[in-house]
Amino acid sequence: MENYTMEGRTYRYYGQEAPLYPFGYGLSYTTFRYRDLVLSPPALPVCANLSVSVVLQNTGQRDGEEVVQLYLRWEQSSVPVPRWQLVAFRRVAVPAGRETKLSFQVVAEQRAVWAQDWRLEPGTFTLFAGGQQPGQQLQAPSEVLSARFSVTGAARPLRTC
Repeated sequence: MENYTMEGRTYRYYGQEAPLYPFGYGLSYTTFRYRDLVLSPPALPVCANLSVSVVLQNTGQRDGEEVVQLYLRWEQSSVPVPRWQLVAFRRVAVPAGRETKLSFQVVAEQRAVWAQDWRLEPGTFTLFAGGQQPGQQLQAPSEVLSARFSVTGAARPLRTC
């Protein structure tokens, strides 16, 4: 085998084709609404971590659990990267009619790309938060919020951070 690229070999690198059963797929007896996605800071140095918060509300009549998922997308990269990458998830129980604010940390290592060495690159990124993958066909009532952030500074090897 001489071709070690992942293109066309795993759902992370497929074109527009979605997996049959995406991460977090399942049945719920209630509905959820996401709001107030906040990224802090919206512009960060190349080695810095990103703080994320989002509010999850159970809008249904029953108590329920939701798998909150965060995905990262590189808007431009010097090497091939997945369409989006899962960077955090958490199963959360929310009583009917209640809401909860969730906080996550996306560490710099999760933005690293492989280019003969793990590197951090500046650029624009999009972060998605929701109960399913971005662009997923709706199998159950859920939604995905998105927000952009930028990374400033010069590209550098991850080990120097």
